[in-house]
Amino acid sequence: MSDLIKLCKAQDVAPGQSLQVDAEGLPALAVYNLEGEYYVSNNMCTHGMAWMTDGYVEGDEVECPFHGGRFNIRTGEPTAFPCVVPLQTYPVTVVDGDVCIQRPAA
Repeated sequence: MSDLIKLCKAQDVAPGQSLQVDAEGLPALAVYNLEGEYYVSNNMCTHGMAWMTDGYVEGDEVECPFHGGRFNIRTGEPTAFPCVVPLQTYPVTVVDGDVCIQRPAA
């Protein structure tokens, strides 16, 4: 059975904001807080070399700061050109105030 990876404290991510976190063996991740629901995706835009956490969260979308492409935070699906490849997302569990994801299978 996979174990949980603690990424950050839930209180560290304000509503409507994002936070970059690093977890051993994974690419840089973005943690989002959408009205108390937490979502995690890879932090690097799939179109250009830009951190999504440097972009703008509006509703349930994040805008890449590089070319203005947008992604749905919940699903990782691109919602605006030039982005066409989805962000990888990870199911989130909050345990004792910690935002966690399952360690991906090797």
